[in-house]
Amino acid sequence: MTTEQTCVIIGASHAGAQLATSLRKEGWEGRILVIGDEPTAPYHRPPLSKALLNGEKTAEEIDIFKPSIYEKAGVDMLLGTRVESIDREGKTLVLDNRETIQYDKLALCTGARVRTLDIPGVHLDGVFYLRTLKDSQQIQAAVKPGNKAVIVGGGYIGLETAASLSKLGMEVTVLEMMDRVLERVTAEELSAYYTKLHQRHGVQIITGAQAMALHGEGNVQQVICNDDRVLDADMVIIGIGVIPNTELAEDCGLEVGNGIIVDEYARTKDPDIVAAGDCTFHPNSLLGYPLRLESVPNAMDQAKSAAATLCGKEKKYAALPWFWSDQYNIKLQIAGFNKGYDQVVLRGDPDTDQFVAWYLKGGQLLAADCINSPKEFMQAKKLISLKAKVEPKDLADPEFDLLAFTKALSA
Repeated sequence: MTTEQTCVIIGASHAGAQLATSLRKEGWEGRILVIGDEPTAPYHRPPLSKALLNGEKTAEEIDIFKPSIYEKAGVDMLLGTRVESIDREGKTLVLDNRETIQYDKLALCTGARVRTLDIPGVHLDGVFYLRTLKDSQQIQAAVKPGNKAVIVGGGYIGLETAASLSKLGMEVTVLEMMDRVLERVTAEELSAYYTKLHQRHGVQIITGAQAMALHGEGNVQQVICNDDRVLDADMVIIGIGVIPNTELAEDCGLEVGNGIIVDEYARTKDPDIVAAGDCTFHPNSLLGYPLRLESVPNAMDQAKSAAATLCGKEKKYAALPWFWSDQYNIKLQIAGFNKGYDQVVLRGDPDTDQFVAWYLKGGQLLAADCINSPKEFMQAKKLISLKAKVEPKDLADPEFDLLAFTKALSA
């Protein structure tokens, strides 16, 4: 590595910001350039549906790092610019203004984009997606207390947005095509809990129904469902998932599946290109299978591994997945990944807004959904990492000492 070398990071994302600052800590002496297609420096995305949308935080307060951090690390930013193509042989990037940039090392932190809904009326005014700072600001500007909002999609983004809009005084309806909200990611007990939680705050939850068309003159006015139900709406927010941004990688010949395929050190098949964050499909030795994760901890931790790789070091990335969701005054913390679970055990009573849903497979603890239960969340992360087998009756018993049990297993 020489001081003349340039590392380009495509994507001013969580992963991109962390990778840029980690490069210096790992000993990179050359130029670091972050290219982002949004006009703003990297910012935290979780507040877009929560604290930023409901006015608890400003745009300036959700920056991932202060400008001084990038300045101290000597990180250059090229914002509001899109990379159109990668020439791996010539080690050049073509930008949307047709300029070219040379690189010695390249990091793909391209993230994901919203999955769009292809139905009549989707381009009416008052119809939004929520992925960027601009999206959140546009929704916030359109909020009027007493107006009606329909949210298409009952996943975490949809429910978090519902909570924020309800807090702002709107009449909110969540429309979910599956039989229950959060059906793809949680057990029935959690779905039932969140349905009741939102209903307590005046949000209407409709499941087993699908938006087929949006009607209105200029601005959206109605959502037409597949069961002939008609919902009045002054605003529609579509939250039906995201798609990884893999096109740049695929077009330049890198391996792509459900994300850019990398190894446990964030390496692609090109020794000079790494990838990190929501856009990657990567192995996880703790889980025993590869996966793509949409989470801030994954983006940050994998970026640190990628930075080490670019500096000729090896830092294996095999972190336990964890997530969180804030809705009203309820904090959900998720440890592990519940894929393939065959048993759910509850600890505590959902009616108290403080409980844990443990997910097991063959007696082994896979994951835990912790509602307002930070101590159990910390122990869950350790137990899952240890591939612990815990008796269901013990998991269900609030008096069972999880901390002592964990220490005994770790000894």
